[in-house]
Amino acid sequence: MSRQSHHQLRIIGGQWRSRRLRFPAIDGLRPTMDRVRETVFNWLQTDIQGARVLDAFAGSGALGFEALSRGAKEVVFLEKHAKAALQLKENLKQLEARNAQVWAGDALIWLEQHPEPYDLVFLDPPFGKALLQPAIDSLTLLPGALVYIEHEAALAPVFPAHWQELKNKGTKEFTFRLFEVGDAA
Repeated sequence: MSRQSHHQLRIIGGQWRSRRLRFPAIDGLRPTMDRVRETVFNWLQTDIQGARVLDAFAGSGALGFEALSRGAKEVVFLEKHAKAALQLKENLKQLEARNAQVWAGDALIWLEQHPEPYDLVFLDPPFGKALLQPAIDSLTLLPGALVYIEHEAALAPVFPAHWQELKNKGTKEFTFRLFEVGDAA
């Protein structure tokens, strides 16, 4: 029996509810679980419609596709792994989504070169790679922007003083949090 080269994720809500999308079997690629996504999008339900969204370290694209399905105006997917980036593009084509783009490259370089404001940013970098803190430090966001962060439970990132934590949940393995950006002093 051959090893499956693709896995699937299910979109939970919105126009593409229950649609299944493929993603490649890549070490370290861990789509945000359905029940976590459901919680996160319950937190965000009034903030998605018309939002400009950045899905940094997109991987399977689970968070970005969920945002598109629920009415985000635009989603930019950043993904370093070429196979994963190609599958993100294929999934966008399959959904006929024209309000999204995939950038295949290093998210930290992209953040440095494109200090654009977004309404909502998803930061869920691969665990154990020391990518979260540099990503947080690279973000340029306007007051009112929301930032979703998923990280290893043992990690203690330093967040900007003007970010207010709105929600926080976790397991023994990981923590997920939602912040709102305030006025920088």
